[in-house]
Amino acid sequence: MATLPRIALFIGDPAGIGPEIVARLLADPQLPARASVALIASRAALAAGAHAAGVALPQASNWLEIIDWPGTGATFAPRQAARENGAFMLEGLSLGARMVSDGRADALCFGPLNKGAMRLAGMHEEDEMRWFAKLLDYEGRCGEFNVLDKLWTARVTSHVPLKEVSSLLTPAGIDGAIRMLTDALKAAGNPAPRIGVCGLNPHNGDNGNYGSEEGDIIAPGIEQARTAGYPAEGPYPADTIFVRARNGHLDGIVTMYHDQGQIATKLLGFEVGVTVEGGLPIPVTTPAHGTAYDIVGLGNANGAAMSNAFDLACRMGASHRAGRLA
Repeated sequence: MATLPRIALFIGDPAGIGPEIVARLLADPQLPARASVALIASRAALAAGAHAAGVALPQASNWLEIIDWPGTGATFAPRQAARENGAFMLEGLSLGARMVSDGRADALCFGPLNKGAMRLAGMHEEDEMRWFAKLLDYEGRCGEFNVLDKLWTARVTSHVPLKEVSSLLTPAGIDGAIRMLTDALKAAGNPAPRIGVCGLNPHNGDNGNYGSEEGDIIAPGIEQARTAGYPAEGPYPADTIFVRARNGHLDGIVTMYHDQGQIATKLLGFEVGVTVEGGLPIPVTTPAHGTAYDIVGLGNANGAAMSNAFDLACRMGASHRAGRLA
């Protein structure tokens, strides 16, 4: 057991499907061979999730620790984005992140969150990524990665209005996204990832006829990364780059804005995708889908993305631990 990664596993929003898909995950008889787990959960929410999933309520064992912490006994109204479940999410995420940063766990994996509830409870950052960075006193570059099996995507800009994207693009931003994505793929076990970079404009700007960002900003950023030892290809037209990836020619794609990558990845695998909170000093993974309030308690939540997020946390956690102990 000592050779396995230790994962801090948090159920996420107790009013969503997180408790159900975490209960399904923990019921997998193969799980003890993959990792030891420190489970952060509301017992009431976990019991409801296990009941919906039709599995036994998880019990503490030699591979599973169920952490007793303030708030464990609280109950939450299902399908409600309220301050109470928002506070529970912030507290659980904080505990899990601290466990990894303190060396008591190797990675954090959590169920889907509701940002509205988290804001009601006091989260002022634009998303949990920035909240994690503040919690960890991390001022370096970070950003979300979306993962479909072996294909990873990163964004240069994320949760910003579309009209602001062009003004936020810089060669340094392109370079940083390439480096961050390359390093994350290596940490996940790909020793030589092939990175492609999207253009911004229709038809890649058509030699400047539809915009000049490709030549003025994106290409210089790619060259800057190459010079530093982070090779990448592009820029490629955004409407064909995912075809290249689907055909096996790329391992990672850097997009310029949120939906440029999100639409493609969710179309390719909405129920299996994983989000990685990339660039942080600790490994953090979660399913790419949301809390699915409309199906809470029905027992038909798909746990594939949760399982994939856990598997990726195990791989990244093992790499993180090796680096910490080196």
